[in-house]
Formats: sequence, structure tokens, C-alpha cells
Amino acid sequence: MFRHIVRGAQLIRTVKHIIFGGNGFVGQHTARDLLAVGEEALVCDLVKGNLPSDDRARFMQVDITKPADVARVPIAADDIVYSLAARMLHPIIRRRDRYEYFYSVDYHGAVHIVEAMERAGCNRLIQFSTDMVYGPLQTPPPVKVDHPRVPIGEYSASKKALEDYCIGKRAQGLRVSIFRPRLIVGPGRVGILGNLFKLIRLSLPVPLIGTGTNRYQMISVFDCASAAVCSARKGVVNGEFNLGSANPPTVRHLLEELIRQAGSKSILIPTPAWPLKAMLRFLDRINLPLLVPEQFEIADHDYVIDIEPTIRVLGWQPRFSDQEMMLEAYHQFIAARQS
Repeated sequence: MFRHIVRGAQLIRTVKHIIFGGNGFVGQHTARDLLAVGEEALVCDLVKGNLPSDDRARFMQVDITKPADVARVPIAADDIVYSLAARMLHPIIRRRDRYEYFYSVDYHGAVHIVEAMERAGCNRLIQFSTDMVYGPLQTPPPVKVDHPRVPIGEYSASKKALEDYCIGKRAQGLRVSIFRPRLIVGPGRVGILGNLFKLIRLSLPVPLIGTGTNRYQMISVFDCASAAVCSARKGVVNGEFNLGSANPPTVRHLLEELIRQAGSKSILIPTPAWPLKAMLRFLDRINLPLLVPEQFEIADHDYVIDIEPTIRVLGWQPRFSDQEMMLEAYHQFIAARQS
């Protein structure tokens, strides 16, 4: 994907990949994938982290909430920019603090990146959003990218606002791949699954929101990174793309298999969804949240997104199943406790 711009016999420059949030969860794996195929990556983040020791990898300390910081990044017209810096749903943030917490990074910070690209004459952007922009499903799964977007919390609302901004910029020449991943799972990130893993490790009962007969799709961080690279290889494909596993099982089957392979004696306890959700909503309103709306409101829904267009258009394929992701995450959780 490197392209050399030549005038006469003089080499002017090479295309580089600028990864905002390059030390984050998806960013680290995207940078490694690019370096593995011989690309040049400039990682922009608050901290350097475990940047590979490679002369094609550089680091800049950048806070995307500060326009002046973003303006210092040497973006050139032929670069490909990755907007991966984001605030996530874990740790749980009190309701009264969520708007500023999410919008400052997930919307305004990302807008600063697009504005810097415009000043540089750069028009190729890979932007990660979330499937949570869809909100409660209004059509049977699998969910297509043209499903109505009705966010149910500040996190997903900030992502929808950014999507709308980027989609509007397409009319001005911006090429942007907007990725909507399901729950991202991978090394070094347990998040909300930590509470579940604690119960299984101790062979305690595991409560379900609902009966567990629904499907709750996930996506590997490795598959997220590979999707970004697939789009970049094609020069950045304009469009919205769902990212999820293939053929996700029911929640009950997924957890029963995890409990079996973990050697645990935990049992699954179905609970009526509506009173549990009512309690969680009440706790959220009084700023004592156990979960946020994006997590509990759809926990008992059959929630699978349509990945066929992503496979067809980008030539991408998810490599990891939900069972593989969950078991590997559990093993890493146990290993971390023993270290």
C-alpha cells in the first residue's frame, strides 16, 4: 500500500498510516498488522505504550481533545488516518458525568482529527464507531447498516453524532470507512466480563438477564484490526461496515461451554428481565450505576449484526468464534490473577 510520489527521478515521500489512539486496544493491533506487512505507522496517543521496536514505527504524544496537539501531527495529503482514540463503557461512569466524558473524546476529539486532515488536504479516514448506535432493534436480526440509529446512552449518542459529521463530510470529498463493531474482546481487556469471570472462577451461580436463549455477538480485536487494514489496502472504502463474529451461539450455550471448559461448578440462573432492568435504571438515575443503558437494555435481546457486506466489499473474514474469544479472555483473566 506504500505509494512513492516521484517527480522526475526524485523520490518525494511515502504514504504513512497515522493512528490516533494507536496505543489503545484496537490501535495497538492495527499498528502491528500494518508494520507486519511493511507499512510505516505514526502512533499518536497520550502515552507510548508497547510500540514495536521498528524503524518504521514512530510515536507522538497527542491529546485529541486539544486542537493544537492534533495540529502538530505531520499529516500529508496521501496519508491514511485512523481515528481509534475513544472513551469506552468501562469503567462505569456516573450518569451526570457521561456527556462531557464521552463527547469530549468520542465526538469533539475526532472532529479535531478531521479538521486537521482538511487543512492538510488529506481525505482518507478509517473511523471506529459502535454497533450501539442502532439501539433497541426495530427489525429482526441480523441488523443491516441502514437500520435506524436510535442511541440509548451518551456513549452511543456521541458516536452517532460523529458518524453524522463524517457522513456529511463525504459531500466535501472525505473518504471514510465507519466501522460498527460488536463487543470487542481480546488480550488485555476484560472489562464488563470481569464480574462474570469472577463468579465462574469461584463456582458461584451466574445470573442471566432473561433466559439466555438470545444471541449476543462479539468480535475479536484481531478481527477489528484486520478489517481496518482491509479497507486501507483498498484505498479506504466509503461506507458503513458492521463487525462481528460469524454464527454466534445463544448466551446460554456460550456460558455453559465456558463453565464446562473452565472446570467450574457454576450454574446459570435465569431472571425476569423487566424488574432487573427497572432496578438498573433506578440506580443509574441516582448516579449509582452497576451497568449503563447500552449494556443492560439490550442484554436479553437477540442482537446479531449483518457482516455479509463487510465480507463481500472489503474481502474481510472474521477468524475467531465467540467461544474462542470468551475462553481465551477467561484464561487471561485467570493468568493475570495468578501473576
